[in-house]
Amino acid sequence: MREPETRLHRRVWRSIFRRPIAARTDQERKWAVVNNFVLHFRPVRLPAKTLTYTHTFGLGGMSLVLVLVLIATGGLMMFAYEPAPGDAYRSVLALQDDTLFGGFVRSIHHWSANFLIAIVTLHLFRVFFTGGFHPPREFNWVLGIALLLCVIASNFTGYLLPWDQLSFWAITISTGMLTYVPLIGEWLQRTVRGGPEIGQATLIIFYTLHTTVVPVLIVVLMGFHFWRVRKAKGVVVPRRPGEPIDTQPAKVLGLPYLILREFVAALILIGVVFLFAAVIAAPLGAAANPGMSPNPAKAPWYFMGIQELLLHFHPTFAAVLLPLAGLLALFAIPYLGYGEDTSGIWFASHRGRVLARQAAVAALVLTPALVLLDEWVIDLPSLLPWLPAAISNGVIPVAIIGGALWAAARWLRMSRAATRYETMQTGFVFLGTAFLVLTAIGAWFRGEGMALGW
Repeated sequence: MREPETRLHRRVWRSIFRRPIAARTDQERKWAVVNNFVLHFRPVRLPAKTLTYTHTFGLGGMSLVLVLVLIATGGLMMFAYEPAPGDAYRSVLALQDDTLFGGFVRSIHHWSANFLIAIVTLHLFRVFFTGGFHPPREFNWVLGIALLLCVIASNFTGYLLPWDQLSFWAITISTGMLTYVPLIGEWLQRTVRGGPEIGQATLIIFYTLHTTVVPVLIVVLMGFHFWRVRKAKGVVVPRRPGEPIDTQPAKVLGLPYLILREFVAALILIGVVFLFAAVIAAPLGAAANPGMSPNPAKAPWYFMGIQELLLHFHPTFAAVLLPLAGLLALFAIPYLGYGEDTSGIWFASHRGRVLARQAAVAALVLTPALVLLDEWVIDLPSLLPWLPAAISNGVIPVAIIGGALWAAARWLRMSRAATRYETMQTGFVFLGTAFLVLTAIGAWFRGEGMALGW
């Protein structure tokens, strides 16, 4: 094999591919430890095309950086926090007002947690739209979904810890949705809350999950996730529609090319988080008052799409069946069988790109229109009072929407000559955009009594 030309590259090359020479000085021993750690954590060599920033946007590495920031800042706050309803709010208030840089550390933790959900979701989209779930990477897609759920669980369990009005009633609303699970809803809610109401047991459960169980799961799954990426020989190599898969792409050394880029991206991300923390403090309302609910009482923003669905569908459909169906569909994506390998191609083809754009526009227009139609024009339970609510406000509207989606899929296959993968991708974009619109409506356009407003 031909050696690289520069002195630095020759030294790295020889340290990797030649027989190791015993370190003779302390400096050489330090470099040996650093090189071995870095090169086991990241690939030794990787396709040069994958270094293009717009291929991955560094989202996977950003997620790792935010997890490390959360662990560091969370560990610091544990020294000051007291997990008891009578003391939790006072300890957070003292941390924020009386501890040097305490409020800054808490704001860093807050914004890192919120950014992490957004970045992991964007990473999921990037993998999907570049076909990064085809064999041999299908199980890594499943691991990615599991990691996203763990990140949401981490945010959810940490949401209650300040014990202010915002967090107390947001968790009350969210855990209240569990009662809509058929047969085991009441038991599930009592298990999560540690009793019939949110109190001392709930805070201990959430604190334990947030500081021990969920972080361990995230770290273990992330290690497995990165290992699976290495086993699959890295991320998918970018290519254009119609271009065959390059089985022997030109490669470069991970150190310094990849490591340097990731280091710079990490510094920029940390700088952005610190800037947000310095300019916008983490919210802290009045102390929790179980006897006085705010109006409106909203779930955390990442559950607002589901809370918005509750205003339009029967609770069992909105809080259980529809989210569960969406989650199962996400897990099933790599295993549906498409008859083609689109890995490395953004949106699979030119036609797939056009259809995805049209699906996003359609969802941006139709979703608010349907919300307004249901809010102000059509009330199915009132029109069909003789039917049970589960049918008039659940089975019927879900069947209508499902039938419309099926008809649209058939039209794409027959009239637009869309492939099975392009059709699935179009549906993914439409439903994903629709859910984001519902989340925005619930978070920004619902006022007192959850009425629509500006």
